[in-house]
Amino acid sequence: MIDLTRFVRPGDGVWWGQAGAEPEPLVNALLDQADSIGPVRAFSGLTWNERLSGDLPDALTVLSYGGLGRLRGLSRAGQLEVVPCHYSALPRMFAERRLPCDVGLVQVSPPDGDGMVSLGIGVEYVADALPHTRTLIAEINHRMPRTIGSDRLPLGAFAATVETDRPLTQAPSRPPDAVDRAIARHVAALIENGDTLQMGVGSLPGAVLDALRDHTDLGVHTGMITDGVLDLVERGVVTGAKKEIDPGLVVTGAALGSTSMYDQLHAFPVEFRAASYTHAPAVLSRLRSLVSVNSAIEVDLLGQVGAEVSRGVHIGAVGGQVDFSRAASLTGARSIIALRSESGGESAIVPGLRGGVVTTARVDVDMVVTEHGAAVLTGCTVAERARRLIEVAAPQYRERLDRSLTDQEVSL
Repeated sequence: MIDLTRFVRPGDGVWWGQAGAEPEPLVNALLDQADSIGPVRAFSGLTWNERLSGDLPDALTVLSYGGLGRLRGLSRAGQLEVVPCHYSALPRMFAERRLPCDVGLVQVSPPDGDGMVSLGIGVEYVADALPHTRTLIAEINHRMPRTIGSDRLPLGAFAATVETDRPLTQAPSRPPDAVDRAIARHVAALIENGDTLQMGVGSLPGAVLDALRDHTDLGVHTGMITDGVLDLVERGVVTGAKKEIDPGLVVTGAALGSTSMYDQLHAFPVEFRAASYTHAPAVLSRLRSLVSVNSAIEVDLLGQVGAEVSRGVHIGAVGGQVDFSRAASLTGARSIIALRSESGGESAIVPGLRGGVVTTARVDVDMVVTEHGAAVLTGCTVAERARRLIEVAAPQYRERLDRSLTDQEVSL
């Protein structure tokens, strides 16, 4: 095990890469040694590391931009400090040292013939944090693919390295069910040939990608890609031929999928870019064909989206939803919110957001899609929006939602 006490000082702030690019051996070493180092603040993104689901060392404070993956366990235990922000704000927050950035823990590819390593499948905020970090420590994983689109790093950039040969984290998701597929069909009907897509990860986004097999010349500019994107490239559906920028390329910040996907990345026209590019308003505004497809926990009758908090627990994040939704609605093609009409025995279309937090403003949402159809909100009055949203709610809740309008629970 690496001795981090040589590099991490009491009071330091530490960040690390997320999802499949999380340097888990280094993170676990920090968890083991935090109490002997002293107080440490750490920034983590999406993680599937079970050790980050609870029982943190007393000396360690964990911050994140949301409660994603195992971090929702920390939120439930009151051990997660959430920094609400747009994903596009992360580069500036690292630059201004508003986020922990004394020490960075990264997972990289093996060095090439020139002794240079790649950030592999996790470029995103990592590339933006690097220039502002005092000490870098790397896990050189022999299974991390070399990717293109961002600068390579010399081995001399790292104060210390450890070598591993372990499988990259795969996306844990259930197969799409009948409800996911019904939603996906409605979403696919709203996407036109030649559109440029931004989409999240999970069962529902996977179903949407599968429903797009008959489309042509789609493009992709997104924060994270999955197996479904490469499948559409292989089928000739995603060509990027009509993208206003980066034609012919799939542009992303990260990948989260299967081992097979990671092994084949080198054969696809995929470029991994920093968050300061993938999520930048100035970049997104050039994509006139941009269609964003994002998920939610709940949507109220005003069209406001809650995607962060459920029953007092952070289980989501602002993430890139607002960055992409606003760009797609304002300067792009259209902004779509897709969700199941019912969750946990409750309606997902609600008079007012139960989580108490508005993630995406109503003016940044063009369509809300459930398994019962698509509610087109653009150009509608407040009252019309409410009626259209009730039409796509689960049937057993529609009367109650109608009454909420009459009872003035929703201010029209």
